[in-house]
Amino acid sequence: MSETQIHTDIDFSQPHGKQCGHLAIPYSHNLGGWANLRIPLCLIRGGPGPAVLLMAGNHGDEYPGQVAILKLWRELTPEDVMGTLILIPCLNPPASKAATRLSPLDGRNFNRCFPGNPNGTVSEMLAHYLSTVLFPMAEYVIDLHTGGRSMGFLPCAHMHLVPDLTQRARMLAATEAFLTETAFLYADVAGAGLLPTDAERQGKIVITTEMGGGETVPAAIHRQCQAGLHNVLIHCGVLRGKEKTRAEAGLGPARWVQALDRADYRFAPESGLYENCVELGEPIRKGDLLGQVHFIEQPDREPIRVEAHADGLVVANRGPSMVGQGDCVACVAHDVDPRELP
Repeated sequence: MSETQIHTDIDFSQPHGKQCGHLAIPYSHNLGGWANLRIPLCLIRGGPGPAVLLMAGNHGDEYPGQVAILKLWRELTPEDVMGTLILIPCLNPPASKAATRLSPLDGRNFNRCFPGNPNGTVSEMLAHYLSTVLFPMAEYVIDLHTGGRSMGFLPCAHMHLVPDLTQRARMLAATEAFLTETAFLYADVAGAGLLPTDAERQGKIVITTEMGGGETVPAAIHRQCQAGLHNVLIHCGVLRGKEKTRAEAGLGPARWVQALDRADYRFAPESGLYENCVELGEPIRKGDLLGQVHFIEQPDREPIRVEAHADGLVVANRGPSMVGQGDCVACVAHDVDPRELP
């Protein structure tokens, strides 16, 4: 395998202190033959302890995690940290600035680029660097998401159902430590190459979220993301402080739900104008109307129904009203007892 082409001004061998710098990814554009994309990165090391890699902006139009990490970047000192904390507030700055899911530089979905390619596109080179350089440094990998502009999401911490039972138990505990009312087990129905999957394959304790959706972020979502992140960093042992229990946070037991079957993800049968007909978190029964597709060029045509295939609750629904055939418009999840997971 070729060595990475990415350069950094961060000294990862430094035993103590706070360093703020960049990853520099070489690329070319029409007005720059020797350009580089700079990804901000902060390394905070406070001595012995676990190593946590904390990231947001995997998709550019997902902002609460980016804000939360930027605040930690400015606030934290080595005295706050036990072990090593690596902060990347935005993995995809061009997409963040453009409010897009995909990178404007190469058109790639960064969350489908793993394990990457050291000689590939900008997204593929960065994925390779994470997979081969940063993931091996970390015990915990935290990747903060929302539904972006495409989906509204019931705020939740979520995870894959990894096969290793020890790894799974630690991920279940960390997911609950994010203090969301709902915890979600999800499946990959839109392709391979996800960042969490690659980190899980390397045995990391992976913590991910869907903190709402849309480009407009309510203050309550920012507060929830920041408080949950602070608590989970204490849970991981990298941030000094006392971890809040769910009871201390005024919460009951986490409601665990899962959507592991492809049928749980509902898709638009035709292109048109989509009407959400249920609220996030609303319980539904098999056959209930989730939404319907209207046709602005055929006003007399009856809308096409999108129905629930089974009982459950709606954890995600369509963001933009215009849909294309095959766009996901809803996700139906089902209650599960994590103690009874296989």
